[in-house]
Amino acid sequence: MAERHPGGYRRHRRQPIGKRDPEERKQDYEEVWESEWDEDHLKEQGERCMDCGTPTCMSGCPIGNIIPDWNDLVHRSDWKEALERLHATNNFPEFTGYNCPAPCENSCVLAYNDDPVTIKSIERAIVDRGWEEGWIEPEPPQTRSDYAVAVVGSGPAGLSAAQQLNRAGHHVTVFERADEVGGLMRYGIPDQKFEKHRVQRRVDQLRAEGITFETNAEVGGNVPVERLEDDFDASVVAVGSQKPIDLDLPGRDLDGIHFAMDYLTQQNRRNARKDVPGPDIDAEGKNVVVLGGGDTGADCVATAHRQGAKQVVQIELLPKPPVERPPDNPWPDQPQTYKKTYAQQEGAVEEYCVDTNEFVDQDGDGSVDAILADRIMWEEGGAGPPQKTVTQSNVQIDADLVVLAVGFEAPESSPFEPLGVAINDDGTLATDETMMTNVDGVFAAGDAEMGPSLIVWAIGSGRDVARHVDLHLTGETDLPPSLETSNEPIVSM
Repeated sequence: MAERHPGGYRRHRRQPIGKRDPEERKQDYEEVWESEWDEDHLKEQGERCMDCGTPTCMSGCPIGNIIPDWNDLVHRSDWKEALERLHATNNFPEFTGYNCPAPCENSCVLAYNDDPVTIKSIERAIVDRGWEEGWIEPEPPQTRSDYAVAVVGSGPAGLSAAQQLNRAGHHVTVFERADEVGGLMRYGIPDQKFEKHRVQRRVDQLRAEGITFETNAEVGGNVPVERLEDDFDASVVAVGSQKPIDLDLPGRDLDGIHFAMDYLTQQNRRNARKDVPGPDIDAEGKNVVVLGGGDTGADCVATAHRQGAKQVVQIELLPKPPVERPPDNPWPDQPQTYKKTYAQQEGAVEEYCVDTNEFVDQDGDGSVDAILADRIMWEEGGAGPPQKTVTQSNVQIDADLVVLAVGFEAPESSPFEPLGVAINDDGTLATDETMMTNVDGVFAAGDAEMGPSLIVWAIGSGRDVARHVDLHLTGETDLPPSLETSNEPIVSM
């Protein structure tokens, strides 16, 4: 095995796995990432890891991935052991390797004054190699308990909870209201960011491990919520945050204004050659305005490119972040800096400090034709929040299609209210320190419990709730705690 040079970060520059040419990739729905990567390249990138005495990358990772270990193992060409180390903390590393914003990289010690280790690329390469080599196989439990657990929702939180509970030997049934398993990973994240065969092979693995999936099964709808109490010893609510934030503005009722998830889900279904319910949302030949500057907004911009939009404008209310860290945003805090998204690399107009006021129907046909907005400037408000000042009023932006991507409010909690589940002011399900609601045996995880967050947080939450459920049912558990709940030191090799 190759010995790692202690100054590898000096010998090799950061070089993550690249993306396809923007002009080429926006012509199709294939993944934007380069499909081929060189093993020697990844070995060099692994050598850049400094194996810090205090691995701040791990503290930056919500699930405590043991990053220095698998960096070193990749450098030593021990890919199978690297996969085992990766799976020790992350049930679905391809979910994060392809979609996580990589807070671990921002927390890397090298990020203090240099380019961080390509942690995300290495993670992706490890799990891809695992599938290619056939190392990822079903791991059904050797023995089964007499306990049955329901998991409501099949996104990252629900699937990780289900896999952990199943491996503890319990009988697990996952309820998914859509026609396919995967939640946001299936319907929401565009194919160009994450192809759906990556979801399906995990679902196939979980089925082979003994998990039962019921699709087209809406708890509180065609599945009575009382079934959770009648048929199961415990249940986990992991329904995500599905309520989009709306904009109560004049003209909101015009045709051509849609929520981001409706728009993205339709294209997911088209790509899968499935029926597309509801009014057809298509950007071909249209002036598209996407309201919202986050990841979901970027996905909408990229989808509009692929549908053949005439023009795409992405609008953000807040100022454009600085390129370099400001003094009040030091390492290892997550940087509040500007980074061009994959969608903007493909071409679109970015507008910052724009406050939308009205949706306009210019020709009286009942459809949106433009938006009216103010250009604003944000100023510090002393002890209070920043104040906005209008610098230009009633700016008109052509818009034949408007996509609202301004965030999510809360989970749909009403189906669980007949059980007597208490709801927080923000709409999340109220839980105690064991992630159990006020109803005995009913737990909550992921966005349903903590509000809208990242995929990596959802996976960690699912792992945590599984441990609590197992302990609740049996009085003991061998399921591992997450970094957030563990008092045991984690030692790097």
